[in-house]
Amino acid sequence: MLRLPNVTLTNMCMIYDPDTNRVLVQERIKSWKGLAFPGGHIEDGESIIDSTVREIREETGLIVSNLELCGVIYWFNEDTRDKYLVFSYRTQTFSGRLLEQSEEGKLRWVHKDELSALPLAEGLKERLPMFFDKTYSEGFGIFGKNSKSEMKWQ
Repeated sequence: MLRLPNVTLTNMCMIYDPDTNRVLVQERIKSWKGLAFPGGHIEDGESIIDSTVREIREETGLIVSNLELCGVIYWFNEDTRDKYLVFSYRTQTFSGRLLEQSEEGKLRWVHKDELSALPLAEGLKERLPMFFDKTYSEGFGIFGKNSKSEMKWQ
């Protein structure tokens, strides 16, 4: 039987507080363990931005707006032909009351200059220039049983 490849669409959003020079991170415990920006899966029939707003509210309690697309991360599984895309956003516009923790993990604000020295989820450190500096807008990598390529940045 022919198996069609899966395409998994996800989102991530860096919430930045310019008054304190801090960003919100989540100590992820379910998947992609380590500190990361909040986000999640895009549901069928849901726009990418709407899914990001929903995921942020579910995981943090905050309501975000004025999302700016920073870039897209695209992983390709050479064994299964599956594709995994992460739409990466940032915003400085948020309101609401921050949760201490969600089922994804604890939440906390950290100074943006300290972020790269913290125990980040695998691959997030390499993505930081996309969020902060707009150095690139795409990351592409291939993985499989026998290999994992270095992420190519453009």
